[in-house]
Amino acid sequence: MYAAQITRSTLHTFRKGLFTSALGVGSLLAVAACAADAPTGLTSPASPLASEGLMQLGIGPAPVRLGTAGTFAILSKTGITDVYASAVKGDVGTSPITGAALLLSCDEVTGKVFVVDAAGPACAINDATTLTAAVGDMETAYLDAEGRQSPSVTELGAGEIGGLTITPGLYKWGTGLLISNDVTLAGGPNDVWIFQVAGTLDQANAARITLTGGAQAKNIFWQVAGAVSIGTTAHLEGVVLAKTLVAVKTGASVNGRLLAQTAVTLQMNAITQPAW
Repeated sequence: MYAAQITRSTLHTFRKGLFTSALGVGSLLAVAACAADAPTGLTSPASPLASEGLMQLGIGPAPVRLGTAGTFAILSKTGITDVYASAVKGDVGTSPITGAALLLSCDEVTGKVFVVDAAGPACAINDATTLTAAVGDMETAYLDAEGRQSPSVTELGAGEIGGLTITPGLYKWGTGLLISNDVTLAGGPNDVWIFQVAGTLDQANAARITLTGGAQAKNIFWQVAGAVSIGTTAHLEGVVLAKTLVAVKTGASVNGRLLAQTAVTLQMNAITQPAW
């Protein structure tokens, strides 16, 4: 009798455990399915799993992986010019061009300055290996962003997004993109924006990108095939993946990264790399 009771009790506990585990897995799958099916740009309700310490899924595409390029606030292949004084918070590097083409002063950079030779600022670190890897990762990240398929919206605003509030997603333009005045990016801390621009990106003087709802600059990617121009006293949020030049005009600021496959030009700017 006693042995039988123990066996029945053990079996009941085992079956209960299986049911509880299956219910937990089912809940996880249901949450993942809902997140996958949710229309891009819509705000999803808070997950009941969040209170249990499990990570919530973000809205929008998967973030672009920057690799070692993600350790740089500014990375350029053909040089960085500067009108003193700028303030760069994060690492800076240029490769394969000589360090003589990196014109930032040591007191303008809170971080490390990398070059490929003995030229450049006095504080520069001669490390061609690190720079070669970072530039390779920058190019890979650009191709990743450029190659993303199934955009949420194409030709938003007919290439003029000034004044808009934009939710997470993949946005594509077959021409250039103009930001004539302030733009708001509204989303959560895990949400992602990728902007694919086949032409130039021009941000007007004093135009600002503002983040709301906990959106983070590290999850915003501007992939631009043409030149990028950030206007006087304008403010940009996000990672710029530029095929050519990034020109930051007088007094403009960037909370993000400038990863350019040609040059970066600065004029008394504040460039702050976002949290990694």
